[in-house]
Amino acid sequence: MRKWTRLLLGAALAAAMVSGAAQASWAAGPQMEKKGKAAKEKSLYDRLGKKEAITAVVDEFVARVAADTRINAFFAHTDIAKLKMNLVNQICEASGGPCKYTGRTMKEAHKGMGVSTADFNALVEDLVGALDKFKVGEKEKNELLGVLGPMKSDIVEKP
Repeated sequence: MRKWTRLLLGAALAAAMVSGAAQASWAAGPQMEKKGKAAKEKSLYDRLGKKEAITAVVDEFVARVAADTRINAFFAHTDIAKLKMNLVNQICEASGGPCKYTGRTMKEAHKGMGVSTADFNALVEDLVGALDKFKVGEKEKNELLGVLGPMKSDIVEKP
């Protein structure tokens, strides 16, 4: 996997570290399915709007990264269609959807890239901006970022 692809995949997953950085509402808020008197919350995948909405956010995210001069050089030789597919599958699976991410682990994908904290933060800003554009609910955003955040340690290699 090329350097650009690996960095962007990792950023999408690691964005959880800034869960409080933005506020908006992708889904209209938690929707509830009622079973008798008890209510059962839908999966995060469903509340995010399923694969169609995830794909829209990924498209926006990739466009923001491409325009971001702080980090876009990492992605100069990347197969963008494959990158988007991997990102959609990764977020879909992480949120409880039916997709399967088949790419490499974040540690394998980022080994030797020298991703810095500043590079990581730039990608996170771009992801948060994409989530904000689609008005992701605060609860859903925090839940998604919380699922993805633990991967930061596998991505960042230098301060």
